[in-house]
Amino acid sequence: MRYSEDHKAKTHQMILDEAARRFRADGVGATGLQPLMKSLGLTHGGFYAHFKSKDDLVEQSLQHAAMQLKASLSLKTGPDAPLSQLITTYLSPEHRANPGQGCPLPTVSAELGQKGQPSATTDQLIKDRLASITDKLSGEDAAQESVMVLSAMVGALMLSRSVTDPALSDELLNCAREQLIKLVDAPAD
Repeated sequence: MRYSEDHKAKTHQMILDEAARRFRADGVGATGLQPLMKSLGLTHGGFYAHFKSKDDLVEQSLQHAAMQLKASLSLKTGPDAPLSQLITTYLSPEHRANPGQGCPLPTVSAELGQKGQPSATTDQLIKDRLASITDKLSGEDAAQESVMVLSAMVGALMLSRSVTDPALSDELLNCAREQLIKLVDAPAD
């Protein structure tokens, strides 16, 4: 059976989309190659026509997820939106409820770091997010404040997803969001 010229590219993209979603929702370790490929109607053996290894898939999927996140945040907040709007969008119940569509940092960075397998893609995603936040801050401490803001956002989202009590989950998001907005909206000394 002959496939169209773009069949391999479309299949590759389909695998990336599903892997990026599953890695963000379930984690890298919980996402097996065989179930991933089967869910797409593909064979496990066909995986190797697209990727050298699972590590290769992880890197490419993280890059893909980072691009999706950037596009999603741009659509929701716009490039000129204040930092408080980014914080509100990131620390929202919608983002909490949809990890497969959101930021990969709360799920993937913790897992890869704990396993001693940090990712260059995670490095770049963090640097890009920090630069974006720093650009929206003023003052000589903007770079340090951006580290605190990003760390608090990722940590609050991760914690809000880890509890069974809905009220506690909401409190984690709401308190972090309110305090971060106070910080970034505070007048510079």
